[in-house]
Amino acid sequence: MFAIEMVTKIITMGFIMDNGSYLRESWNQLDFFIVLTSFFDLMMSGKSLGFIKVIRLLRILRPLRFISHNKGMKMIVAALLDSGGAMLNVLIVIMIVWLMFAILGIQLFMGKMFYCSEEMYLLHSKTDCINAGYKWLRFDTNFDNVKNAMKSLFIVATFEGWPKIMH
Repeated sequence: MFAIEMVTKIITMGFIMDNGSYLRESWNQLDFFIVLTSFFDLMMSGKSLGFIKVIRLLRILRPLRFISHNKGMKMIVAALLDSGGAMLNVLIVIMIVWLMFAILGIQLFMGKMFYCSEEMYLLHSKTDCINAGYKWLRFDTNFDNVKNAMKSLFIVATFEGWPKIMH
């Protein structure tokens, strides 16, 4: 069905040479690629070569054909792709701010995110913990280096698991 629609479009619009031809629009290029890989998959259905498996993975692109037939969805996807540069700029600014707070956290909390393996809320010093026969361990989320500090800030910013850091 989709192949008949594609062939009809190619006949009416032209294939590639003219300005308004079929392959001059990116959505039509995507449609053409998906239909072409589907036909290739059908032709090679009895064979089990390695690269055929990759072609079969391209089946996941089939739902994208429905986007190309809906003007509203086309407009939304185009706006989302156009806003990618602005989102990247915001991400860079956020990372710089997080880096500043990570450095501040390292200055304030470096080497202070430890706990006792047992009696966590009763034994607060390394010597008391070791004298009691337990292990003095470092929290997974700590401020001992920039990587761990950024991870801790991400956890706090997303509100997922932040009480553990707070305590």
